[in-house]
Amino acid sequence: MLTSRTHSALFHSCHSTQFAVTVVPTFILLDAAGNIVDRVDGGDDVPRLTQAVGALASRSGAAASAPASASAPAASAAAASPEDALNARLKSLVNSSPVMLFMKGVPTAPQCGFSRQVVEMLSDAKVAFGTFDILTDEDVRQGLKTYSDWPTYPQLYVKGDLMGGLDIMKEMAEEGDLAEQLGVEKSDAGIGAAASADANGGEGSLDDRLKKLVNRHRVMLFMKGLPSAPRCGFSRQIVEMLDEEGASYDSFNILEDEEIRQGLKTYSDWPTFPQLYVDGDLIGGLDIVKEMKESDELSDLLQG
Repeated sequence: MLTSRTHSALFHSCHSTQFAVTVVPTFILLDAAGNIVDRVDGGDDVPRLTQAVGALASRSGAAASAPASASAPAASAAAASPEDALNARLKSLVNSSPVMLFMKGVPTAPQCGFSRQVVEMLSDAKVAFGTFDILTDEDVRQGLKTYSDWPTYPQLYVKGDLMGGLDIMKEMAEEGDLAEQLGVEKSDAGIGAAASADANGGEGSLDDRLKKLVNRHRVMLFMKGLPSAPRCGFSRQIVEMLDEEGASYDSFNILEDEEIRQGLKTYSDWPTFPQLYVDGDLIGGLDIVKEMKESDELSDLLQG
């Protein structure tokens, strides 16, 4: 007796009239709809029968795959969802800081020479910038190449727009001050210019300046030195913790503005530096940030 996983059937004398069977045995092969696909009269030609059953199996397999093909558009639409989610995430990342650098490593420990040079150029130009370590997230690393149509790293964005990589930055620096070429203010000189305008126009105060500063970025660090070149051990440690969390943050070097340095102590009622702010609210200094990191609260806070 022959069997098959397909919709085949063996009909004998009881179906002889319906299927015009004149020879016993006769093998009638039906598809899933009950249509005759093939027939083999007699049982002597085993290879012929095997071939017919195989052909029916292939046909049934193709039919079974038809619903999956029909649903392909729906599956394709569903597959587009992760891509849309990634693009939304990339858009959020490139806009997370007015100047945003996608690099290998972190400013305190670049993982390639090109990234190191870009960090040095931005720091020398006193441009405040956020960073993202593309080595920690392969989705971002590969997705950003398509999103920006730029195949290499580092990549520098200003106000959400791609500026380019190291070569472009070098060309811009050769043409003049890098901060001016990027269209951004220096991290300290920009504040000084704002203060002069306030003094001349009477439109602002030290408290106004401080309020603007602590809200300049969602995560704002007031430290001694720059993230790429901290000027004290406490500042270096807090920068390392923020970098380990992959946080996007801006910073202000309090050594370059004595008015901000002293004023912030009163404004925040916190006498020491560094000081970390999130959403304009003081989180604290190194000890508090350490405690939050040890209790896994820091990651949740930085991610919002």
